[in-house]
Amino acid sequence: MDLSPLTAISPLDGRYAARLGALRELFSEYGLIRLRTLTEVRWLQFLASRPEIADFGPLSPVVNGYLDKLAEDFGPEDARRVKAIERTTNHDVKAVEYLIGERLGEDADLDRIRPFVHFACTSEDINNIAYALMLRRGREQLLLPALRELGGRLRALTRANAEQPMLSRTHGQTASPTTLGKEFANVVARLERQVGLLSAVPPMAKINGAVGNFNAHLVAYPDADWPALSEAFIESLGLSWNPYTTQIEPHDWIAEYCDALARINTILLDLSRDCWSYISIGYFRQRRIAGEVGSSTMPHKINPIDFENAEGNLGVANALLQHFSAKLPVSRWQRDLTDSTVLRNLGVALGHSLLAYDSLLKGLGKLEPDPARMAADLDANWEVLGEAIQTVMRRHGQADAYEQLKALTRGERVGAKDLRSFIEGLKLSAADRERLLALTPAGYTGIAAALARRLLDDHDS
Repeated sequence: MDLSPLTAISPLDGRYAARLGALRELFSEYGLIRLRTLTEVRWLQFLASRPEIADFGPLSPVVNGYLDKLAEDFGPEDARRVKAIERTTNHDVKAVEYLIGERLGEDADLDRIRPFVHFACTSEDINNIAYALMLRRGREQLLLPALRELGGRLRALTRANAEQPMLSRTHGQTASPTTLGKEFANVVARLERQVGLLSAVPPMAKINGAVGNFNAHLVAYPDADWPALSEAFIESLGLSWNPYTTQIEPHDWIAEYCDALARINTILLDLSRDCWSYISIGYFRQRRIAGEVGSSTMPHKINPIDFENAEGNLGVANALLQHFSAKLPVSRWQRDLTDSTVLRNLGVALGHSLLAYDSLLKGLGKLEPDPARMAADLDANWEVLGEAIQTVMRRHGQADAYEQLKALTRGERVGAKDLRSFIEGLKLSAADRERLLALTPAGYTGIAAALARRLLDDHDS
């Protein structure tokens, strides 16, 4: 059976393929081979530029230009040639080396530099750099733009609803009121902090030979300062140098990256469930989309499918991210191969994350707050003012204030008239009594609106 979106095993390459084109460019096997080739070429050019590496450079502008073209114009046909070579070598990184050797062998001036392709490298010198570049680009080009767009949508909802009162629910029960905008502000504050932590994770890499000690390098060029050369090369690629490794870079930074992304996803999973729940109690309506069907048998339904899709994809992503975080930093002795197949799934976790962000954006874009429904809920639950009343009573020295309000309100629906009668019988100052008598559930929101606006003002400034 031919591979197509209909026959693909993974929904990322099947049902959702059209939504993940940009991810495929980076995280497919083609993307990995392309970054391996880039790494090999840049190492070759770097060595040629160093005077302490005798018998090699410098390269002419024409040769450098040829190498740049080989790295930067690498396309699917080149990747297919690598895969053809791999069928003979049964080694994926060696196949990249042989491809470059083939291309250099097409010209006599280029052929002389062939011995320096993959010079003193173990496969992991190339692989760890390729994955570091992949994850850095995935973060900068895909994750952060999607998260910023999502943050912008949440900020807009915060701004539009900063003053909109609504009933809180702690333990699923009626609780002190808040505003809808403040609840969105809570998510914005959490999300932005974690996005900052994800942005700060330094992609790390190494290029130091078979077990991290520059063994072969030192024999070939004993006078070269190989740690300094290694550091300079890694930093030339925009990565952070790790001087202490075995054969593999230990992947601690990838664990940090995955943990940061998983925390972001957990916050957004929490948001998805809350939006779903608020839709279910009528605080939000969903805009109707012409032609859409909610239920195959119940024509009235507009199901919260975007939030459900987001929740499901975030769960799959986090299951993978948490496995990566726990597994990748663990390797037997100086190297085992268990990280290889795991690393190939990095794009799967990012794919499910990006699908979730896209679904959340769609879902948030359909939300229409229902102020009347929220107002009716507030007006039906005057007992939530019990907190305010007993706190003012405490201020006036009434030690049993909590117990009095508990007797009046616990498990009971108390109306405005009941509370008014209770307040009028209290021994309070006239000012406090009038303030309590004027209180309504809709007006009992503390500084919720101010907190929502402050978050927006802090960002804008």
